[in-house]
Amino acid sequence: MAPRPLAPAPNVPLLAVAGAVTVANLYFPQPLLAAVARGLEVPERTAGLIAPAAQFGYALGILLLVPLADTARLRRLTSVLLALTSAALLVAAAAPGVVTLALATLALSTTTVLPQILTPVAAVLAGPGRRGRVVGLVGLGLTLGSTLSRTVSGAVADATGTWRAAYAVAAVATAALLCVLPRRLPERLGAPGERGGRSYARLLAGLPRLLAAHRELRIPAALGACVFAAFSVFWAVLAFHLASPPLGYGPGAAGLFGVLTLPAALLSAVAGPLADRCGPTAVSAGGLVCAALGLTVAGLLPYSPVTLAAGANLLVVGVSSCQVANQARIFGIGRAVAARVNTVFMLATFGGGAAGSLVGTWLYAAYGWRAALLAAGACVAAGGLVTVVARARPAASTCVPVVRREAGGIRPRTPQGET
Repeated sequence: MAPRPLAPAPNVPLLAVAGAVTVANLYFPQPLLAAVARGLEVPERTAGLIAPAAQFGYALGILLLVPLADTARLRRLTSVLLALTSAALLVAAAAPGVVTLALATLALSTTTVLPQILTPVAAVLAGPGRRGRVVGLVGLGLTLGSTLSRTVSGAVADATGTWRAAYAVAAVATAALLCVLPRRLPERLGAPGERGGRSYARLLAGLPRLLAAHRELRIPAALGACVFAAFSVFWAVLAFHLASPPLGYGPGAAGLFGVLTLPAALLSAVAGPLADRCGPTAVSAGGLVCAALGLTVAGLLPYSPVTLAAGANLLVVGVSSCQVANQARIFGIGRAVAARVNTVFMLATFGGGAAGSLVGTWLYAAYGWRAALLAAGACVAAGGLVTVVARARPAASTCVPVVRREAGGIRPRTPQGET
């Protein structure tokens, strides 16, 4: 008897839009940091702590909340997360000081982990043959959300004269998803025989075993941490660099870089089909080359807006391509652990991003733009080393496509106690 389909095909456009709106909550404050420093009368280095607070909060939410998607009711979980994120955004909009703003940022970034729930949902419902393409399309939504959010927040801040308005707009947009998204999701991610019997504590305790058991997870996790650290260094300090002499631009100009990187965001959509066709390793290697070129270009002429925009485009397409390729790889491990392998991967990725934001902000304040970019370049070089080592020591099953393994009924190796 043929197995019953898990659920209808995913509504990819809706998942992409929802991912874009929610992931924007992590990035729209970045062009506002200089305005926050002036408005709250704190040093730029202090205001710069908002960026790593968002990354640390996101990593915390990925660790504590995303594993629930393997067993919880998705519709209820989605509704709760959207409501909590909207409330935290309103608190941030009314924050009287930088401490309250940082705490609100930590809270909202912890609960705005919906993109990392929607991605495995889309991958599982799409099936092996379309996994890379669907992950690429949802990833395109995330890339557009992360880039265009900077433009929108900068424009809102310029138009209203206050950075607080951007937080209010984000709260409204996030709350609006409550009316649409939950009812369009499946009730659960796993099949009936796969979703019961695991306590929350067991879900979390099994995460290290997943990392130890699957080379297909360890390599993407290490690479994701490296490339996203480089990405976060660049964007965490860009607003300060653009606001400093001789450029002297405001938050609107900093946010404009979101529009200027739109070509890169659109180009990154081809990473999914390329990963299906050529393999994730080749796509990741190409992404690393693009990211390295982008940092080099941005460092050669640091006061040229054209050069900075070109470097930002190369960096966005490089990091986005690596992200899509890595996720296409990890979701081949198995649908029963889809949310948890994504938890481990994204925890490593955004842990690297938080460290990059923190180090980049400190280096920029102490030594300037080029020092921050050198740190970002070192992160890309580390990612290249991971890729070289991975190619030099291929796994025994590397030559067998993931699609054929799953279609033939061969179960991926899982740790004791997992399914």
